[in-house]
Amino acid sequence: MTKYLISFPSAAMVFPDEDLQSVSDAAHAVVKEAKDAGVWVFGGGIDESVPPVMVGGDGTVTEGTYDQTRHIEGGYAVLELSTREAALEWAAKIAVACRCAQEVRAFQYDPDS
Repeated sequence: MTKYLISFPSAAMVFPDEDLQSVSDAAHAVVKEAKDAGVWVFGGGIDESVPPVMVGGDGTVTEGTYDQTRHIEGGYAVLELSTREAALEWAAKIAVACRCAQEVRAFQYDPDS
């Protein structure tokens, strides 16, 4: 089984304010479906009010992040699935619920994780 990251940036979710509850309900329904199917590993949204920090090998903490990852925000789900096609099907369900396209990436196989 492969773990897949299904994600989207916050700015991709564009809908009227009055639709927030229905979008939230739809997203939670997909999460429940994935949990009931036994494929849910982890998911959630990045808390954009908490700034990122870098932690060095010596424990030194520095505010900020890598330039390449400066804009990581939004929502993420990790699902463990038997095929890429299954990942694309789940991504489509999340896309409908969140009203925005989803990016799909496969994690490299690690027998210990």
